[in-house]
Amino acid sequence: MIDDGACKAPARAAGRLQPRRVQPLRALRALRRLIADKEDTTQVFEIMNALAGSSVRRGYHKMLEQTEGSRQAFKMVELADRLHDRPWLESLPRNSVGRAYLDFIDERNLSAYGLAGESQKVADSEIEAAHPYAWYARRLRDVHDLWHILTGYRTDALGEACVVAFSLPQTRSVGFGLIAAGVAVEAARARTGHPCARAILQAWRRGRRAAWLPGLDYEALMAEPLDQARARLGLAGPTLYDQIPVQLRNTLLVST
Repeated sequence: MIDDGACKAPARAAGRLQPRRVQPLRALRALRRLIADKEDTTQVFEIMNALAGSSVRRGYHKMLEQTEGSRQAFKMVELADRLHDRPWLESLPRNSVGRAYLDFIDERNLSAYGLAGESQKVADSEIEAAHPYAWYARRLRDVHDLWHILTGYRTDALGEACVVAFSLPQTRSVGFGLIAAGVAVEAARARTGHPCARAILQAWRRGRRAAWLPGLDYEALMAEPLDQARARLGLAGPTLYDQIPVQLRNTLLVST
């Protein structure tokens, strides 16, 4: 999570995206840097680029196989732009997903364009290309904070790891798996006496059982009551994460 309110959506050049070669050593180096500094968000995108493989292509075609997903793919709404529309967010009902999102970004001084700025720092990123696969990749990037809200995981180290673990079965991107596994190992090594590693495993299981979130109509979802949305998507109920003291949730990523 970063604050980059000055970042603007860039102009997008047309391009033909090539299949990505998997680069495990590059991903491992980036994971070590991320474990040393959880705020170094660029390393997340380094890992995702290194291990993306064909996951973006598969996810996009899964959207096309669904009624709502194919409608969203046709519309190609840029969610970062929509989530940056503060007057629209303020017009939503008080208990809605959208107002919970607004409270979330205000509390943390975040911007919808913040993650976009970090993703653009990766040298070989094609995420801003004018291509359907790149649009889908941007969609996954831009819903990250909304998935925090829907899943109930906050932005501490453990909460981020849980969202990443949840994202693995939702996106089938190996990069999410590497990050979640790395933090789970750190959690087990920390021996806190609390189920930190099991909370990450539970998040992965929740991702498997929940509705498939990438294909949702997020503009409609933002006006829906948060509790109702969680119930509809299979995300209601307490989690192991909720049982872990707040002061322990940020002790998992330490310098090594």
